[in-house]
Amino acid sequence: MALGMIEVFGFATAIVVADAMAKAAEVEVVAIDKNKPAAGDDARVPLVMAIKIEGSASAVEAAIAVGKREAERRELYITHKVIARQSEDIEWFARLSALGKDKLR
Repeated sequence: MALGMIEVFGFATAIVVADAMAKAAEVEVVAIDKNKPAAGDDARVPLVMAIKIEGSASAVEAAIAVGKREAERRELYITHKVIARQSEDIEWFARLSALGKDKLR
């Protein structure tokens, strides 16, 4: 199972990118995570979002390419990474998400 991660600026962008990736290839969106930079110096939108997907290596590569194009079209793309064969040691990472944890108190 491959793991793909793409970072974009903004929550709405993350939803649109995740939707485009899920429709483009046989992948599962396993997490959408947030990361608000402390300084926020480079952030036009102060919220960095990471979308994590799983599937076959070719499906993940195809979905990430679509997600990247979608985010670049909005000028809100940051970076991406594909791990073609994730080890059991990092499988837990794919589903790790901080979204909503600030509301648990």
